[in-house]
Amino acid sequence: MVFLGIAILAALAACLVIRFFQVPRLGRWGIRGPVGLLIIVISEWLLFRHNAFVALYFTPLVWTGYILLVDAAVFRIAGRSRLRDSIGQFVWLAFWSVPLWLIFEAYNLHLKNWVYLNLPEDVLLRYIGYGWAFATIWPALFETTDLIEALKIFGTSASSSSKEPSQRLLWTSLAVGFAMLLIPVVVSQPLAGYLFGSVWLGMIFALDPLNCWWGRRSLWREWISGQRESVYRMLLAGLLCGVLWEFWNYWAVVRWIYVFPLMQYAKIFQMPLPGYVGFPPFCVEAFVMFEIVNFWGPRATRPTGKPSAL
Repeated sequence: MVFLGIAILAALAACLVIRFFQVPRLGRWGIRGPVGLLIIVISEWLLFRHNAFVALYFTPLVWTGYILLVDAAVFRIAGRSRLRDSIGQFVWLAFWSVPLWLIFEAYNLHLKNWVYLNLPEDVLLRYIGYGWAFATIWPALFETTDLIEALKIFGTSASSSSKEPSQRLLWTSLAVGFAMLLIPVVVSQPLAGYLFGSVWLGMIFALDPLNCWWGRRSLWREWISGQRESVYRMLLAGLLCGVLWEFWNYWAVVRWIYVFPLMQYAKIFQMPLPGYVGFPPFCVEAFVMFEIVNFWGPRATRPTGKPSAL
């Protein structure tokens, strides 16, 4: 179902481009946009010409280009962006992207949901690829969310008031979340292989109450206050990045494949259909996880002008 995946990606991209030309634009493209697009195009061209460097680092290359291109689009619309106005926070985000993703790699040691293929034998080259690729994950999700916000796809918040969630709600969320994180670890294979969705959701329910109690930005607080647009933006950003991850991964030489025991016969690119359900909440948990570790880091400025991690 490769052609179906390409059609879905083309439809999503077309919607964004159409919306781009519908909203007011306050900034200029600058150099980041052309450079990012050039990186993507040249990387794809060299990949099919069997260039050794691109074959080894295709995934981090195209995602670096994507981040530059999307950041430029955000600045073109909103007149501000992460790389243009919050470079320190962007570097901080890329730094934390690596250890935060390694949490899921640690889960995968037991759950065995995916494996990497064609990794270089040279350990240094291998870990350069790991680090570079993992460092693009959180920036890609956050930049995509910024773009969706700048495009005003879900409008603006309908409520300016802030309500605190009840302690009962927070404690229940915490308990449910940690149970969801623990169960996949304590059950044996092959049952654990079916439970990665529990990890995707568990991080959100377990960690967001901590953000609320510690005075950080909390999605529970925003949700009960009627400010739900940010969650919708994250869900859409997760889906967009997920489809693009799988699109580029399908053509890559150094790539991952999924081995979890569910609908391996029905795939879009390399991902079985049920796996795509995990991409939208992944962006939500990426925000919640980064908010936990972002106590002492520099704060970003969102396209709206509000300081925030996302």
